[in-house]
Amino acid sequence: MGETLQAHLAEANRLRRAAKTDPALQAARQALRQWQAARLARTHADLLASTRYGAAARFFLDELYGGGDLSERDHEIARVVPKVVAMLPEGGLRVVTLALELDALSERLDAAMVDALGGNCRAGAIDAAAWAAAYRACDNHQARARQIELTEQVGNALNALTRKPLIGVTLRMMRAPATLAGLASLHAFLESGYQSFAAMKGADEFVAAIVGRERAIMQAVFAGDDSVLQAAG
Repeated sequence: MGETLQAHLAEANRLRRAAKTDPALQAARQALRQWQAARLARTHADLLASTRYGAAARFFLDELYGGGDLSERDHEIARVVPKVVAMLPEGGLRVVTLALELDALSERLDAAMVDALGGNCRAGAIDAAAWAAAYRACDNHQARARQIELTEQVGNALNALTRKPLIGVTLRMMRAPATLAGLASLHAFLESGYQSFAAMKGADEFVAAIVGRERAIMQAVFAGDDSVLQAAG
């Protein structure tokens, strides 16, 4: 498990470092992620506004698909991988492993999109037509399908975690030791995910809604139908 964590971290960090060494590339990457985060917020506006699903939707968009900087969390894990493996409960370790794989894949897909967008990839220049054309030009259907599959697996893993007795208590008790071990950001990620999913008291419909919508958009855009993006925004 430790080797798998290290591999996902290494890939994500390599791509992030490459972007940070080039201010123009970093700005293009951020513009892309802001556009994608806004699209996701429009597509799933009903979930974000829901009393039941709102917190989990915000967790998904901010922590898994959003444009936030995850380098602090990843730096923590890379520094103390054996502690991560030893400290986390099995279900929590699965959530983290899947999330890191999703993070690495998303970094790779975003890097490809930045290349495909070219001059369109700057703040205010990206629109649905340009994004869809770049999406198709990348020609990476299998990787896009895997991205959505990983999102589903993270959701299902968090949902399974909420069904285990005493996990919530365990996570609360781990807060101080995690901070002392240099894992405060990682623990906050996991506890936030657990709490938002536990509040739903069943996440099957929520996960199915997000995954179903994203798969439908992926399939439509690859087929040349950009209207799904217009409907989403």
